[in-house]
Amino acid sequence: MLIPIGTDVRTRRVPIGNWLLVAMNVGIFLVLDVLLGSPEIKREFMLNAATPSLGQYISYQFLHGDFVHLAGNMLFLWIFGNAVCDRMGSLPYVLFYLAGGVFAGMVFASRSENPMLGASGSIAAVTTAFLVLYPRVHITVLLWMIIVTTFQVPAMILIVIKIILWDNVIAPSLDRTAMSQQIAFSAHLGGYAFGFLVPLLLLLVGALPRNQFDLLAVYKRWRQRANWTDDLRGAARDAARPWRGAPGPHADDEPPLSPLARQRENVLDRLAEHDLVEASRLYLQLAALAPGATLPRQQQLDIANYLAQQARHREAAHAYEAYLDAYPAAPDAAKVHLMLGLIYNRYLHAHDKAVAHLRAALDGIDFESQRSLALGELREAMGHVANTGGGPAC
Repeated sequence: MLIPIGTDVRTRRVPIGNWLLVAMNVGIFLVLDVLLGSPEIKREFMLNAATPSLGQYISYQFLHGDFVHLAGNMLFLWIFGNAVCDRMGSLPYVLFYLAGGVFAGMVFASRSENPMLGASGSIAAVTTAFLVLYPRVHITVLLWMIIVTTFQVPAMILIVIKIILWDNVIAPSLDRTAMSQQIAFSAHLGGYAFGFLVPLLLLLVGALPRNQFDLLAVYKRWRQRANWTDDLRGAARDAARPWRGAPGPHADDEPPLSPLARQRENVLDRLAEHDLVEASRLYLQLAALAPGATLPRQQQLDIANYLAQQARHREAAHAYEAYLDAYPAAPDAAKVHLMLGLIYNRYLHAHDKAVAHLRAALDGIDFESQRSLALGELREAMGHVANTGGGPAC
């Protein structure tokens, strides 16, 4: 079982609109299913596809069949909705959420006469909106099978291949029993289509502010690289031809990248090409431009690990510190604290900082070998602190 549990997105403001939607879904479930236990009320407000009323296109979005149905929907809404709400703003986001549910309900009603309830269509719209706005983000996934572990997957791969195609198209076609389990796959697909097309249109017309990380910007850079490749291939053919004048200006409606955003993009491009030498050099320039700048979680960790492997201990420590500042609840935060404790204690002689990080590491490390290492380093660092009263600042 693969369960998304987090993303690399750091919200700039409190996503009140998404919190409100989660609270309403949970609250209505508690009242109708736990306190009242009245299926008659739910039947009145679910979407009756045979003879739907206008109000049912809204009310069905806040009803759920059971706790598992509610929990699964709210997990996805929390993971993807907070980031989309942050980008859109609370009121536009809530309206988008409801409109996505209405469209999903209309698609379902056009293909079925059965009743339907649940927020899945609305959340499907939020999921593909996340893909449009944050296509290069990585999603942390919990693998729960023979072993339990976490790993990161690019949003493009997880959402398109796993969540949309496999869960809603391929798997149901392979397992005909899924089609009889009262899962509204058509509503899901309608929500996905709405959530992809509407934010894309809003970006195109400027109703939603563009940035260098949305799907349109990623596509534009891909097209530019393809054009550059074609130009290079044609340069050899055209070298012997007489000069015919300079080309005319290009129309370009994409907002120019700031120096900071351009530098960050260059780092990510080098990492995507597995050029850690150049990526680390560009990252250090980025850190000099903006000391608080960070990369997506895995990329930030890759840079820090590479700097540590190259014995660039001071730069590695700053990169690890930036990682913890940006992702304090990351699954591997304890290991990063341990790494910082080792660097500060052994190489930078900042023993007071080493003590703080080693104690934090011991709070989260489970492997006995790592705990033994942390305890040994902690005793040594505390001895230095007791003898010298601390260490130099890093």
